[in-house]
Amino acid sequence: MELRPYQWEVIMPALEGKNIIIWLPTGAGKTRAAAYVAKRHLETVDRAKVVVLVNRVHLVTQHAEEFGRMLDGRWTMATLSGDMGPRAGFGYLARQNDLLICTAKLLQMALTSPEEDEHVELTAFSLIVVDECHHTHKDTTYNIILSQYLEHKLRRTRPLPQVLGLTASPGTGRATKLDGAVDHILQLCANLDTWRIMSPQNCQPQLWEHNQQPCKQYDLCHRRSQDPFGDLLKELMDQIHDHMEMPELSRDFGTQVYEQRVVELSQAAAEAGLQERRVYAIHLRRYNDALLIHDTVRAVDALTMLQDFYDKERATKVQILRAERWLLELFEGHRNALTRLAITGPENPKLEMLEQILRNQFGSPNSPSSPRGIIFTRTRLSTHSLLLWLQEQPSLQAAVRAQVLTGAGSSSQNTHMTQRDQQEVIRKFRVGTLNLLVATSVAEEGLDIPQCNVVVRYGLLTNEISMVQARGRARASQSVYSFVATEGSRELRRELTNEALERLMEQAIAVVQKMDQAEYQAKIRDLQQAALVKRALQSAQQESQRQQFPADRVQLLCINCTVAVGYGSDLRKVEDAHHVNVNPNFSIYYTVSQEPLVINRTFKDWRPGGAISCSNCGEAWGMQMIYKSVKLPALKVRSLLMETPNGRIQAKKWSRVPFPVPDFNFVQHCAQNPTNLSGD
Repeated sequence: MELRPYQWEVIMPALEGKNIIIWLPTGAGKTRAAAYVAKRHLETVDRAKVVVLVNRVHLVTQHAEEFGRMLDGRWTMATLSGDMGPRAGFGYLARQNDLLICTAKLLQMALTSPEEDEHVELTAFSLIVVDECHHTHKDTTYNIILSQYLEHKLRRTRPLPQVLGLTASPGTGRATKLDGAVDHILQLCANLDTWRIMSPQNCQPQLWEHNQQPCKQYDLCHRRSQDPFGDLLKELMDQIHDHMEMPELSRDFGTQVYEQRVVELSQAAAEAGLQERRVYAIHLRRYNDALLIHDTVRAVDALTMLQDFYDKERATKVQILRAERWLLELFEGHRNALTRLAITGPENPKLEMLEQILRNQFGSPNSPSSPRGIIFTRTRLSTHSLLLWLQEQPSLQAAVRAQVLTGAGSSSQNTHMTQRDQQEVIRKFRVGTLNLLVATSVAEEGLDIPQCNVVVRYGLLTNEISMVQARGRARASQSVYSFVATEGSRELRRELTNEALERLMEQAIAVVQKMDQAEYQAKIRDLQQAALVKRALQSAQQESQRQQFPADRVQLLCINCTVAVGYGSDLRKVEDAHHVNVNPNFSIYYTVSQEPLVINRTFKDWRPGGAISCSNCGEAWGMQMIYKSVKLPALKVRSLLMETPNGRIQAKKWSRVPFPVPDFNFVQHCAQNPTNLSGD
């Protein structure tokens, strides 16, 4: 567990108790350096207590290995993440252990929890390690936690915990000029109360000796010379546009810009009571999704997605609007033609390029002895489509053993991965049972596989931080970083921009590092005070918005059929995350599916029941949650319209609704509704 000279150089101020950000390239050993700081801290600080914060669930286990080796059993350590099921409270575990490794969200919830077993004060810790600390900005979980730290600092609370940030890619904060990038770096330093950003100065040669970057190659392909499947999808979208009589709506089909426009159109139509226009917008978005999938993978994958959508519409919608009937007939009338074109149409040139790259890395005589690779793509759906394509390629079947790695956040069986699923896939990849991952951005940060020798960024439109992080997954010597895109595409232009922004980020950090210390500290203080004032104003505005109307003056309507189904006063918050309707009369407005939703996660106090939908029109509303022993309808905010005294609104988040929602009181609810127990 010896540290290298460049690691010693960057941690020295932290060993003296100063707050620093360690800026080292991916694979250079930031976690090991942080583990050594934690060890020395526990050895030398009276009543020391350390918390290590991560922003990805799978990093909890990975960091536990590194910190565990460094601590060598001399101190007690606990790990915590969101779906670990029944467990002792956060506060209890913090009091019983010397070091906690947890997802930041759990610490944020513990800081505000009223339960003694869960609650913890930030000042209970003497050292906070913030992994991937470039996420400490705006309203991220990291920044909410660090804002509490700054409030303690402003109130001169003593003692304050020491802060140690770790990052390979602070980014430029969307700045394109040096001044703006410097401001972004200074703001990050202010948010983490940083004394200095540390990177090797004297020991840079040793760093580059131990940390060789992969060879980057641009693997560009031509557009399809003919695209009959895509052309037919666009023709159908044109017909929908004409039917809507909205010529001003852009026809930039198959882009994320178009997706944003139809999402905005859907919301505006819902608020204006234009039900049919909202339905057209929803279906246009699905066609646009199909074009995006077609551009990324195959026409058959795009068609499967569309067919699933229309099959579900037909099966679940009860009261079909005229627009829905017309849209169903439009798709049905062209289903056979789409199927024929999907099967007979030309191959996606990007897939041909990807196959060549993988054959070079996995199937040629010059391939590495035990190759490992990661393909990064944009969506969960495209990871599954790419995996299916891989499994059907004769040239790759013998050499490639692939699996998907995606994040959580969906209740759908084929797109959801639990923490356990993720850890098992990563374990198999580490030992070589799998040698290729098809991943979303969940694998970009922190995934440490020394043998990984090829990373493919497959048609991605992302920022410079994602580029740096994904590139850093290629850890083996003489590894390859391939960017696959179409010639002249927006994705290619963005990747070239990202390279320029990476250089700008390095220049900005150098400027901040060379600043006069007094000038630097003055700027940090000013930025911290401004940030606290801004957060206080935002908090006051949010509270004012929540108090805009009495909850019993806001009527809840189904987003699809606009039937009134209750009032804001019927709602309660569970675990500060789920919004449930506690009015027993609400049950007449929805139906519950017989089969419970499959969410392969174990939660501490609840489990999923069936999906719930509007009994009038079949619109999906959310799910039944069985909280402790009580069945509660948990609603998606986007499934409801809200009729306020000032007109209709559709809220994007529950935190933005214009009325207060109190917390759910389990004991009180059981006393008032004894017949609502699940019987388990």
